[in-house]
Amino acid sequence: MSTHVATVSWALKPDEDFARGRYSRAHTLSFDGGVTAPGSASPSVVPLPWSDPAGVDPEEMFVAALSSCHMLTFLDLARRAGFRITAYADTAEGVMTRNDHGAHWVSTVTLHPAITYEGPSPDTAAETALHEAAHHACFIANSVRTDVRVEPAVRSHPV
Repeated sequence: MSTHVATVSWALKPDEDFARGRYSRAHTLSFDGGVTAPGSASPSVVPLPWSDPAGVDPEEMFVAALSSCHMLTFLDLARRAGFRITAYADTAEGVMTRNDHGAHWVSTVTLHPAITYEGPSPDTAAETALHEAAHHACFIANSVRTDVRVEPAVRSHPV
């Protein structure tokens, strides 16, 4: 068992009108390791000037958590299988839709990993199996009902 802490802090500014929805959604995200980042509602959800496009929004954090967890799990499984990875990049995409009750949710997250190997690299079937195993072992993917898909980029050649 382990505990993970994130502190989210927001305060109303004196000139804002909370009752009418005219207040900034910008806030601060602080993590137990010491990192602090700006947060905000997405401008696609809350229009400017009440959102801050420079802040990380909850939907982006969700997509990033799934991508990061998959990557970390994949790296470990590939290492255990005898492969050496020198670079891993993923431009993950989350799609927000409405569920059967009309509520918005991130229904699909698609990962697009591009991996560079040094020395022997897995064939397509072995790499696909590593991605599937990583998906099933990922703590975050096991915690959500979002459809998480892995669509690897064209494989890089060994160095």
